[in-house]
Amino acid sequence: MNTALVAALLLVLLGFAYQMGWSRSRSLVTGGSKLHSRPSYHGSLAAIWALLPALLILGLWALFGTTATRAYIIAQLPPEVASLTGADIEGAIARIRQIETGFGVLGETAPWENAAAQALREFRLLTYAVVLAAAAGTGALGLFMARRRITARLRARNEVEGVVRVLLIGCSVVAILTTVGIVASLLSEAIRFFTFVSPVDFFFGTVWNPRFSTVGAGTGDYGLLPLLWGTLMVATIAMIVALPIGLMTAIYLSQYAPPRVRSTVKPIVEVLAGIPTIVYGFFALVTVGPFLAAIGNTLGIDIRATSALTAGVVMGIMIIPFISSLSDDVIRQVPRAMRDGSLGLGATQSETIKRVILPAALPGIVGAFLLAVSRAIGETMIVVLAAGNSPYLRLNPGEPVSTVTVTIVNQLTGDTDFASPQSLVAFALGLTLFAMTLVLNVVALYIVRRYREQYE
Repeated sequence: MNTALVAALLLVLLGFAYQMGWSRSRSLVTGGSKLHSRPSYHGSLAAIWALLPALLILGLWALFGTTATRAYIIAQLPPEVASLTGADIEGAIARIRQIETGFGVLGETAPWENAAAQALREFRLLTYAVVLAAAAGTGALGLFMARRRITARLRARNEVEGVVRVLLIGCSVVAILTTVGIVASLLSEAIRFFTFVSPVDFFFGTVWNPRFSTVGAGTGDYGLLPLLWGTLMVATIAMIVALPIGLMTAIYLSQYAPPRVRSTVKPIVEVLAGIPTIVYGFFALVTVGPFLAAIGNTLGIDIRATSALTAGVVMGIMIIPFISSLSDDVIRQVPRAMRDGSLGLGATQSETIKRVILPAALPGIVGAFLLAVSRAIGETMIVVLAAGNSPYLRLNPGEPVSTVTVTIVNQLTGDTDFASPQSLVAFALGLTLFAMTLVLNVVALYIVRRYREQYE
């Protein structure tokens, strides 16, 4: 179905219905009636009544149209072909669809294939016209009924707000169900993995060597600690780089920088957030890694070009905008009366920032810090290219390491059997990342609530 035409139909229907409801309401005002709701609410109510039936028709066709089309294609096939099953019937249907599109297929086409493709083309045109006509007709009927309901005492505002409330609840339910679905999928597959590998060996093991092999169901070692240590090491280095630079940038832009400097510097800093992570990874691999290795050789320190230090430094550069931009917005939201009161009592600007502004903005700064940590823990492309993919317990940040996200990519890349522990371990690792993020959120909420109780 032509998406552009459907969207145009819905927009025309929406605009016409709103105008009809609004004009009907204005005519009541002209007649001297006192309205319960403003004309805009009457127009919105008419638009809702016209749009919902049309969306219902289009939604039903989106749900069942593919099934109906498939059944029609099978009905056009010869009996000996229609009786096929499995991949054979699906291949025949795919050929008919390809011939119908006009791009053709490899090899000669049978007469019955051409006839079926022509019938399918006519079926599509007919159903397309019927669905559009039904959507337009039901929309017009809804508009007619809504316009008849418009009176001076119609509580249009209450009805419109009720629809908006239902939409908001629906969006919230979708978000909750999405989270529940993600957790359920990770948990179910992780439980399957733990039927092969003991949870104790997984969470407290110090050796990671899954050994992709078909010999034995539980072949390999699945110790999480090397991956967890690499993840925390890279994230810690990133935060050591990003937190002071980002916070100091936010303080300068919000408290010291002239308006012209702020309007120039802040967009430049925020450009860093729009650079693709693969570009950061290439930058780390080609530029930062060799640079740090050269510095290490000058100082007599062994620093590899692909190491936790390289990945952490580049990741810290990447998340500077998250901390600086959010912290700047939070600091600027602190009431100016607090700042002026501190300065009026004789405090210097630096003392005011340290003792008044930063404590008042602490909840927002904690939120920015949490967002940056979550981004650092979940980052993949930079560590894939710059960390070295070496799953060993090492204290030296100049050595290669591996992280949880890199290992998930490795375990799910290529031809994998999702019934083997070598692939199922990726879901256990994903569940571990989810739990880490959840703990970070709980700790941040605890800190913010305790601080607010102290200051409010």
